[in-house]
Amino acid sequence: MALVVQKTAMRLLLLLLVALTAACAGTQRSAPPPASFATIGPGSSASGLDPAAEPGLVALEEARKLLGVAYRYGGSDPRGFDCSGLVGYAFSRAGVALPRTSGDIFRSSQLINPQDRQPGDLVFFTISAEKVSHVGIYAGSDQFIHAPSSGKGVGYASLGDSYWSRRLFAVGRVGGEIRGAGDSSDSTSLEDDPRGTRRYDSITIPAGENRP
Repeated sequence: MALVVQKTAMRLLLLLLVALTAACAGTQRSAPPPASFATIGPGSSASGLDPAAEPGLVALEEARKLLGVAYRYGGSDPRGFDCSGLVGYAFSRAGVALPRTSGDIFRSSQLINPQDRQPGDLVFFTISAEKVSHVGIYAGSDQFIHAPSSGKGVGYASLGDSYWSRRLFAVGRVGGEIRGAGDSSDSTSLEDDPRGTRRYDSITIPAGENRP
């Protein structure tokens, strides 16, 4: 009698195991294939922008990645930036080599009407001397990204701020062949201030506090 009960229990156990195996097989799904990642080459960017066609937008994207990086005088890499170092680094990521100083970047840029500014354009300022001495990348909605001064990091500022609006000298666009800083045929060597008020070489800096 005990042997019969034991055999019956074994059969029930086997039937249970078979049922469980069938159930698992019926609900099992194959794992999805691993995600593929596009290789970022010289002619592409992480966002899909074409650096050759839209270098300013690619540079703006790169500058946004650097928000908060500390100011460093003469700095031109993620260890720290000054204003022209930040702009030069961001555009280098878009495949464009710019001159090193804000003044030379100004002279190598294509000036546009400030009212026509678009994200990725460059905004130039006169801060403490009668020359272009500060540059940032326009981000839209009157905001621009720049490396402001010692003790501060890369961040946004507003052209709506009277400090910056009074010191805005010109808006430039990077595209096509970049002229060298010493090219005397540079079309940005305009006789008139882009605001239409006075010659660039005789700008009167607005009175007020001096803060980069």
